[in-house]
Amino acid sequence: MTDKETMRRIENMKDAILADYPRLNKDDKFKFSCHPGVSCFGECCGDVNIFLTPYDVIRLKKALDIPSDDFLSKYTLVTQPDEEGKRVPMIVIKMDEANNKRCPFLGENGCTVYEDRPWACRMYPLGMASGKTDAHPEGEEFFFLLQDESCMGLQEPDEFTIAEYIKSQGIEEFDIHNEPFREFSLHKGFNMGRKFYPQQLQMYFMACYNPDMFRRFVFNSSFVDKFENLDAEQVERFKEDDIELMKFAFEWLRFVMFGEDTLKVKPEVLKEQQEKLLKEKAGPIKTVK
Repeated sequence: MTDKETMRRIENMKDAILADYPRLNKDDKFKFSCHPGVSCFGECCGDVNIFLTPYDVIRLKKALDIPSDDFLSKYTLVTQPDEEGKRVPMIVIKMDEANNKRCPFLGENGCTVYEDRPWACRMYPLGMASGKTDAHPEGEEFFFLLQDESCMGLQEPDEFTIAEYIKSQGIEEFDIHNEPFREFSLHKGFNMGRKFYPQQLQMYFMACYNPDMFRRFVFNSSFVDKFENLDAEQVERFKEDDIELMKFAFEWLRFVMFGEDTLKVKPEVLKEQQEKLLKEKAGPIKTVK
């Protein structure tokens, strides 16, 4: 399936959810259980788009004990921006084409990264929809139950409220760490038809999904020295703490993609950049004979 087909399929599903699915709140109940005794155990872990958040990447690359560069190249596919540069790249888990398009983390006894499984996997069979945007924060949020006739887990007797299920699956921690990404994704700049240049999209991808590369970008250059609102203690946390680095990444992206004042360039750096720009506009000095 091409990127365009994938995105069209997602948009169609969103429209169907908003139009047809019953809207649930945290006090509503549903029945579900997934275990090896269920006849369809593991079948939902194949030929499916599992989109990953930046926090998902952090959890999975740590669980696998590999750099984020290696994780991305081995286990993910990237949805490409459209031709007009109005859509940012996203990543999905790369299904194993040689094994009936199964998730690469699915073993004989179930998920091999269960303790660090992504948010989308933890939520199943629940979904969450939002009509909120940065421009319209009053928009509605609600839960819905995925209408999957092949899932026998929905016939199991175990009953939960949505709040109970969220707590049992460890989703609350993921929600906390996904919030900066969620807030940034709802930025009004994405809904104004703004065109993003290739360099901006590359920076977005690095900052969101490749924390090890972003850390090298921050520390293997003069990056830190350019800003006056970064204190030494904060910078030290970036060296070891992926979550702190992730939070900073969204401040930086607001600065470089939308021109917000989340970071403040040092006056001397700004002056140097302005002088350089003036020289470039003026061109080389010509001598008169």
